[in-house]
Amino acid sequence: MPELRKDPVIGRWVIIATERSLRPNDYVIEKDDNVNDLSKCPFEEGNEFMTPPEILSYRDPNTNKNEKGWWIRVIPNKFPALRIEGELDKRGVGMYDMMNGIGAHEIVVETTNHFEEMSDMQESHIEEIIWAWRDRVVDLKKDKRFKYILIFKNKGSQAGASLKHPHSQIIALPIVPIRVFQELDGSRDYYNFKDRCVFCDIIQQEIEEKDRLVEENHEFISIVPFAPRFPFELWILPKKHSSDFIDVSKSDVVSLSKVLKRSLMRLKKVLNDPPFNLLIHTSPLDKYNLDYYHWHIEIMPRLTKVAGFEWGTGFYINPTRPEDCAKYLKEVDINY
Repeated sequence: MPELRKDPVIGRWVIIATERSLRPNDYVIEKDDNVNDLSKCPFEEGNEFMTPPEILSYRDPNTNKNEKGWWIRVIPNKFPALRIEGELDKRGVGMYDMMNGIGAHEIVVETTNHFEEMSDMQESHIEEIIWAWRDRVVDLKKDKRFKYILIFKNKGSQAGASLKHPHSQIIALPIVPIRVFQELDGSRDYYNFKDRCVFCDIIQQEIEEKDRLVEENHEFISIVPFAPRFPFELWILPKKHSSDFIDVSKSDVVSLSKVLKRSLMRLKKVLNDPPFNLLIHTSPLDKYNLDYYHWHIEIMPRLTKVAGFEWGTGFYINPTRPEDCAKYLKEVDINY
């Protein structure tokens, strides 16, 4: 019998199509073409001239900006969704609202190695990527035009990546996205009713039940959520309540790098290196120390397609039970 499950944060319903009950090897992963001519990749070390000037880099102190010697490099997107120059100029056009496309769009080149995915990296290197994300958010936050900053990673062409070289992106927006408002509103409603953070309750229950728990250390957990939109979807959450990603401490980053690496290793091994989207959900820039909201990471492997039913209803059809997904992920050997 199929199941209807309700997400406790925003109230979204999903259909768990238990009768389809797809196993990991039932999903067909379309592999990207390998790019052998690395001289054409703008993110390769030695090709710094092919990108806009760097904003931030972690590099050998004896090297110059925009030259070799870096291991993480942040640059403006050459083809930005939004531009940082100019004013918002908010205005109405009849009953409609619009403004200039002001924002920031940056690329975090995560490594000099074209073929080294995050699941393959040393934990210490993942820590530095996390710090680079945070450093850029702290700097962009100073611009009062910006209301929200999204950190995300598209891995594979099916997930939206146009370049194979491992990278993530940061976009600063002059408005708070509706998806974020939905999480904030749902979290606030839950808190007003129960006087507890919904994410803290999720963490406590998942640790107790363990049915959907994939990874855990002293400071973070990785779970398959109760009502996942996609098969093998993962959430990574800090155990300690915090509404803002930029409040991470040194020990937080060390623990997060371990859980993030291990979660990605499990996905890679179980699903044969799937394309995925990774997003950091955090509070808007003008919201501080929210009792009702909890920052977290969402990882969504691209194994199924969103089609007419999903667009028409807002429901998602998931052909693999989250408890089964967690079981497959936990059973795989990832010793390293």
